[in-house]
Amino acid sequence: MLIKIRQILLPLDYEDNDIKLAAAAKLGCSKNILSAVKIIRRSIDARKRREAPVFSVTAEIEILNDFILPEDVDIEQIREATVPAETNIRKIPGKTNKPVIVIGAGPSGLMAALVLAEAGLSPLLIERGAPVKERTLQVSQFWKNGTLNPESNVLFGEGGAGLFSDGKLTSRSKNRSGVRRFLETLVKCGAEEDILIDAEPHLGSDLLRQIVQSFRNLIETKGGEIRFNSCLEGIHIEKKKLAGIIVNGKEIETGHCLLACGHSARDIYTMLAKSSVMLEPKSFAAGVRLEFSQKLINRAQWGRFAGHPHLGAAPFRLTFKKDKLHRACYTFCMCPGGTVISCSSSHGALTTNGMSLSKRSGNFGNAAFLVPVDPSDYQLKKDKVNIALAGIDFQEKMERSSYAEGGSDYSLPAASLSGFLTKKYTDVLTQNRSWKKARPADLHNILPDFICETLTVAIPKMLSFMDGIIPEETLLYAAETRSSSPYRILRNESGESVSVSGLFPAGEGAGYAGGIVSSAVDGIMAAQAVIRSL
Repeated sequence: MLIKIRQILLPLDYEDNDIKLAAAAKLGCSKNILSAVKIIRRSIDARKRREAPVFSVTAEIEILNDFILPEDVDIEQIREATVPAETNIRKIPGKTNKPVIVIGAGPSGLMAALVLAEAGLSPLLIERGAPVKERTLQVSQFWKNGTLNPESNVLFGEGGAGLFSDGKLTSRSKNRSGVRRFLETLVKCGAEEDILIDAEPHLGSDLLRQIVQSFRNLIETKGGEIRFNSCLEGIHIEKKKLAGIIVNGKEIETGHCLLACGHSARDIYTMLAKSSVMLEPKSFAAGVRLEFSQKLINRAQWGRFAGHPHLGAAPFRLTFKKDKLHRACYTFCMCPGGTVISCSSSHGALTTNGMSLSKRSGNFGNAAFLVPVDPSDYQLKKDKVNIALAGIDFQEKMERSSYAEGGSDYSLPAASLSGFLTKKYTDVLTQNRSWKKARPADLHNILPDFICETLTVAIPKMLSFMDGIIPEETLLYAAETRSSSPYRILRNESGESVSVSGLFPAGEGAGYAGGIVSSAVDGIMAAQAVIRSL
């Protein structure tokens, strides 16, 4: 019979035979009656109560049918599995008269296009930015000399905004079959198989570029078509039904369009609002990105085992609970062994993010420290078209201030932690930092008061776990504004826009996801909704 055992504890240097021994000890039997051991989940347990960090493993194991399982919550028999409905590819007989269109080549759009292609629909994927190789050169020029292409940059282009990031694949999605399907697709496109079992898998920006190109080839092999440097400019609606879309000045007739534009396509969401597509404002978050020595993080997390080759660069996740005077604060997009980067999708505006490569071997770690922002925090305009988009104005005000405080050449405004906490800023930044194109700035001129006040209280308490931190050498970069979308395109139970049938909003930009994996899963669900409608 097939059984599942959780909480199998293994040393950092474990070998295959150690898994059988540990599982047998948990079952109270000889290892000789165990066979076909398969790890399905692996995480690191480095809690202080342990003498040394260990791997905590969940495994599926074949055992003799007549073996009586002990009563243990960590041990269960696996019954015959059924294939979830969403993993079955429903084939559409014949091609539709009009193309099914996907807007955006981020994780949501790419996964949606693949599902549609596998269903035989030959989708047309529209991406405003350039393919990976060309986009990478454009981003390199932006970082080197400030040359910005508003249509293809760190935020727009093949792979989406996540292409230049850590490629973290953690998710809270309850759609486990969808998550598995996405991860298996990544492996098919060149990712390491470890992402299928690790609790906190990641890819790294270097591998992401190769994987995304393979993803594109897979879609094309299945019958999909991808057009780059093609921007959605308008939609054609007849009697509340989608009749076509305008791309680069030309109309393409279609009755089905899946929108996966990403959270930075502000011009598209403005166009949608003016076209009577119903949107609503939603909460998001804003703050700063902190950077400090990765060795310091490793020591804080791993103790004397820091530097062990099987541990690598340590991540962290921190929170600060709201009190009567201050809001909550939490870390987001922590990049171990990475670098802070500057981002922009429009002239005269600047935001920040973090990036790390597959080996996470850099000297610094960074993370966003974010404060929740509610629609009540910004004044809603009376114009109905703009009510849902008021959050954009709130974000852009910080981004324009960041650009100005950074010297108006896309250098990041930065300050030491001590300077920020005391409001005693200096004209000098430590040279011991990952992002050299940064300038000393007064971050209080960039961020709203309520965000500054919360960060001033929250950051010291959140960092109290990290012994040896030097506030004068800990840098804050501003402003982190695009962790999520400040608006949501309303959709009904069938997955369509509540105001325009045939329009299927999906992913982070539409307000239904919050990262690479959840965006991809939402893309799968949106594609399934399109298939059902056909």
